[in-house]
Amino acid sequence: MTTDVDLIKYGFTKEEGVADSEESEETRGSFVKTGYPKPGRRYRLHYEGYNISIEEPYFWTLHYLKYYAGYPKIDKITDVFTASEQSSFFGAAQQRLGLQQDKVSQFMATIGKMVRELFQLVRELRILDERISYYYDSYTGSPSAESAEITLKGIWVDLVEQGAKNPASVYGMAREVQFTTLPDLFFGTHPKKQEDVDNVVNRERGQFNRKVREVLMRKLRAYLAWKEHSFEEIKTRRKFTLKYLRQHYESIRMYTNWVKPYLKNIQRLQIDTDKNERPDLIAAFESSMIEVEILATKPAKEPRKYNDCLLIHFLFRTRPEMNYSQEYQKGPIHLGRVEIDFRAYAWTNRQVQNYRKMKQQEDFQLLGLVDGSVRVALDSLGDELTRYLEESGETFIEKQPVKPRANEANPYTSVFKAFNNLMAPFKSPKKKGKMPKFKKPSGTDIMKDSIDKKAAISSAKKAMWTVYHHFKKQHGMLNW
Repeated sequence: MTTDVDLIKYGFTKEEGVADSEESEETRGSFVKTGYPKPGRRYRLHYEGYNISIEEPYFWTLHYLKYYAGYPKIDKITDVFTASEQSSFFGAAQQRLGLQQDKVSQFMATIGKMVRELFQLVRELRILDERISYYYDSYTGSPSAESAEITLKGIWVDLVEQGAKNPASVYGMAREVQFTTLPDLFFGTHPKKQEDVDNVVNRERGQFNRKVREVLMRKLRAYLAWKEHSFEEIKTRRKFTLKYLRQHYESIRMYTNWVKPYLKNIQRLQIDTDKNERPDLIAAFESSMIEVEILATKPAKEPRKYNDCLLIHFLFRTRPEMNYSQEYQKGPIHLGRVEIDFRAYAWTNRQVQNYRKMKQQEDFQLLGLVDGSVRVALDSLGDELTRYLEESGETFIEKQPVKPRANEANPYTSVFKAFNNLMAPFKSPKKKGKMPKFKKPSGTDIMKDSIDKKAAISSAKKAMWTVYHHFKKQHGMLNW
């Protein structure tokens, strides 16, 4: 139930820090807070009949608001139900809920597995970039070209020749057959291409005997052949991994979008446990309770800013009867009692949006579960994921370069800012320019505002009375 704290949080206040909440006489002589903002006027009626379908009052009201009262925009705010545990309706609903939960568990398991694989792909690209930097420094002749060449030779000796374990390797020959100068010559001679090996060795190492020079040429020729082919291979591998990373990322987003409707269905199919404690619902009876709330809005015309709003709340206490439609589909027919509350408001567009957010905050939290878990995982990958996705063709909104603050220079604090860049395509760009200064409303503006609000609430009350009055006449109730 909505509390005064929620009303204050979403701007429904009569003064600073005080909620503009409604107090209603729900039972004779007992006034309680209903959790709704205080309306301009409120009507309530009860309609009961154990031989009639109570679905008809809802659709009658919906049709009248749209086509007779002139309210073009009608939003469903609340739609929850609960049923007694022994009823057939409960069994059918729980069966459908179980199917949705199974689907969600499958999707969540797939998303978790793909996020773990995303870590491995980013790590693999990081290793490939580290290795490619050695090749580029070696080929371009940068100041660190010699150290890059020595590093590549060390990798070749360790990975290709298996280090000192292999007697035929550079270190193995130095130990086994006394070619003690071979490691120094191998790591100190740097021909650029395979064709230059003979000339460079004969020119720079001519003072050594022929056998040493032959072994050195053999090792350098094998190393350069490995270097050229492994460079092309690693570039191809990086290109493929980069494309696969983008495909993997898009798959995670696709599965996330797929799982959201199932989460919303689970939210709608879940039993409202608060109503199970009410005396209207008995476990052994074939009974159920349904709560529906709609908000009908008639947009204000210029220069008015307050909309005519009717908030209508239906509370059904029903006896569902399961029957078969078209000989195969099993579904309930609801028979019983409905309590309808009509409330009239004059709200701005912002207040309408705030009310919807306030009533649907639990849904937003549920749908944010998957985004939250994926967001935490992607944040930990840092800016590298963003950079790799941009390189693979993913488009993000460009950000202006900002000078790092003192605490932002630390690489361990900057890794948690990547997800904002990832979600940038889904955010509306901020408008440039300075924030407008707050202008205190004049007495004339306040007076116009008050007149506008009174006119809107008066129009809403008239429309609400018409709906209430005609509903009673249409359904054979006492009216005047």
